[in-house]
Amino acid sequence: MPLPKSRKIAVLGYRSVGKSSLTIQFVEGQFVDSYDPTIENTFTKTMTVNGQEYNLQLVDTAGQDEYSIFPESYTIDVNGYVLIYSVTSYKRVISYEEGKALSESWNAAFLESSAKENQTAVEVFRRMILEVEKMEGGQPQEWSPCSMM
Repeated sequence: MPLPKSRKIAVLGYRSVGKSSLTIQFVEGQFVDSYDPTIENTFTKTMTVNGQEYNLQLVDTAGQDEYSIFPESYTIDVNGYVLIYSVTSYKRVISYEEGKALSESWNAAFLESSAKENQTAVEVFRRMILEVEKMEGGQPQEWSPCSMM
């Protein structure tokens, strides 16, 4: 087996949309439904994708709002970004079609997930790894014509 690769992924989105819930579901396999605003947490997990082992560092960022400045620390050594938004927020309801259209306009991959129902939490990060490999010139077994959102 080849040597493990290290990948740093930032998880971004507005406040209380489920960034921490999805990250913890992926890393620990459990749903946390209590909400304590995140300052910034970092999680690590090892994952194998297509026979290659990856040491993941996941940066669970503080919730942003439309007026916040994107911190430079979220760009240093980051290999990819996962953008999380809520489809149930009363303030900002986003339909499947709107999310899909935005991802297509950015040439990004699109995947709906539920941390609570444990739907596709692992798949989100697996696809992120595949997209990073493709962007960095790796040859993943599975090809996708877009970037990860």
